[in-house]
Amino acid sequence: MKTALYRLISRLQGHPATTNLRLIKALDDFRQPDIDELALLRQLVAVLRPVHPGDESSNQRYTLMLERLENDPGLCDAFRRHVIRFIGSRRLLTFFTDSGILPGTGFFSEWWRILGNRILPEAPDERRMKDCLHLIFDQCDDWRWLEDVPTELSQRLWEILAPAENVLEMDRRGIQEQMLDAVLLLAHRVSGLGVEGELMRASPNLDDDSPRFIALSAEALDFVSSFRAGLNGDATRFDTGDQLLVIAEQCTNTLNKIRKRALTIGTSLHLSYVLTRSEQSLTRIAELVSILTAGLRSTPHETAIRDWSAFSRAVFLAENRRHSLSHYLQQLSGVLAVRVTENAARSGEHYICDTHADYRRMWGSAAGAGVLIGLMALLKIKAAALGAPLFVEAFIFSMIYGLGFVVIYLLGFTVATKQPAMTAQTLAGMLGDLKPTRQADLERIADVASAVSRSQVAAIGGNIMVAFPVAIAVGTGLSMLFGQPLVGLEKAAHLMADLDPLSWAIPHAAIAGFYLFLSGLISGYFDNRAAYASIGPRIARLRWLRRLAGDERATRIGSDIENRLGGIMGNFLFGCMLGSTGMVGTLLGLPLDIRHIAFSSANLGYALTGFEFAMAWQALLWGALGVALIGLTNLGVSFALALRTAMGARHIEFAHWWPLINALWRRFCRQPGSFLLPPRPAKDNETNH
Repeated sequence: MKTALYRLISRLQGHPATTNLRLIKALDDFRQPDIDELALLRQLVAVLRPVHPGDESSNQRYTLMLERLENDPGLCDAFRRHVIRFIGSRRLLTFFTDSGILPGTGFFSEWWRILGNRILPEAPDERRMKDCLHLIFDQCDDWRWLEDVPTELSQRLWEILAPAENVLEMDRRGIQEQMLDAVLLLAHRVSGLGVEGELMRASPNLDDDSPRFIALSAEALDFVSSFRAGLNGDATRFDTGDQLLVIAEQCTNTLNKIRKRALTIGTSLHLSYVLTRSEQSLTRIAELVSILTAGLRSTPHETAIRDWSAFSRAVFLAENRRHSLSHYLQQLSGVLAVRVTENAARSGEHYICDTHADYRRMWGSAAGAGVLIGLMALLKIKAAALGAPLFVEAFIFSMIYGLGFVVIYLLGFTVATKQPAMTAQTLAGMLGDLKPTRQADLERIADVASAVSRSQVAAIGGNIMVAFPVAIAVGTGLSMLFGQPLVGLEKAAHLMADLDPLSWAIPHAAIAGFYLFLSGLISGYFDNRAAYASIGPRIARLRWLRRLAGDERATRIGSDIENRLGGIMGNFLFGCMLGSTGMVGTLLGLPLDIRHIAFSSANLGYALTGFEFAMAWQALLWGALGVALIGLTNLGVSFALALRTAMGARHIEFAHWWPLINALWRRFCRQPGSFLLPPRPAKDNETNH
């Protein structure tokens, strides 16, 4: 009943006639001479705001507001008077210097501020324009409908507020003075980068570029002094700001070089924070200078309205999203995300089989991993039989998985489920350059997709076809050695129940797929940290290591650790996640666990020995189906998440899936064998001819 009533009220509020009446009432309130402007603007925005997420009439109401103001001179004058008085009575300096720009407190301080604001909201200061924006646009998702307002409508609004015939009558001096102070403050802020340790570390040439940052502050002071002299009556002193903008552009180019170099040498959250904040400050300087000097150009009014409209729109959107944690992370994750996924992409290239030799190596590598996984599965079964306390059991499981995966990695073996998280990064890089109109690009993607497919087949085949018989051989051999079944009937039945496709096997496989995706990011992150922190050279400088191994061997050890740190940490933490999930589920009272295709195939083998091979063939096939579905879920989840993350890090919005799917389907129909086996060498084809 309450839901139906709520929908009825929502429809009545969202009805065009009702909202139009509310809009007219909100505009008519501006005719009152003595009234709180902040309350008026809050009421007007509340009417313009969409009633519900699917409401598409917001722009219609915005247009209706503009038409009513344009057709009613009395209302327009009253509206303009209230809005201009509201702007003029607020402190604008922080609006110009801080709105839409990261604060100087640092990454984690701002992180905790955003989280703390959700628990205990900040108290706004109505004297500051920056805080008033949060009172006017008081919904956290107002930026969504503001972003949908067409640019021409925003410009029409500001043309109403500052028409060409009245712009000289407005008291603009106070606003201009605060803009000049903002330019000076922003320039001093950026000039401090000349001694910023993170930037000097990331750019060996920053000493040569430091004079640009110092000159920016000096040039900003000259610009502000000249412009103020012009405002005081000496029109010959007005400065167009061209030299200031040139120096600002040079500083921006220096920051871009550092950002590009960070993709090679590694980056950090602090470096990303400093770069982003500095780039935002330089962009703001250019915007303010453009607005201030618009009156010195050939079309001053049109230029000023366009520049101010674009500036205010961007600032309103950014300020409304100031308390959004996702937006905050999105601003800073660009370089770091690309760096992490680029590391994973380079690893992914090693998982792709192009030739018969690569294909054979993949089978051998996967078979080696299958042997170790068969033994790890047995250790886990025996550890579970100890009946250890919950935390101890989780620790033992984590060490079995984590150390086992590290050994597999160091020996150069391949776990099939590690591939999708790596190869997805490689495919994402190719999708960013794909031109669907070029058949060659589509064929290139089809080549890589078929190579990835056969590589995955080889890895899965090597893992399963070895782990399963190894489990049978070990289970049978040890049972004969000890004179009793290695796995009891009860445990064997439990292992088979874990493979039941109609149980929690598939959701648990999805959890493992998510961990596989995370392990790829973890590997990329530690590869980035190793390169950025110069782990190799620092290890080589350890005195005790140099005494034990000698200088040359210490250097080689440091280089090996730097090159393998990502793989070691990714595999070890992946194992810890697998081993501790069951404990977390027990503590939370949730049915949480993991299923991994290679371990599931080994468990099927041990269950078969536990039943002393007296298992119905239907039960064996049902278990095999469970193993197959677990594998598909592992691979599908990790691949989808990794592909989405890699494309997001590169800001790729791929909208040509159908041409790509058609190209893959044509390749599959024409050469189905290429998805299972590598192409035959050219000389073999010539011999056959």
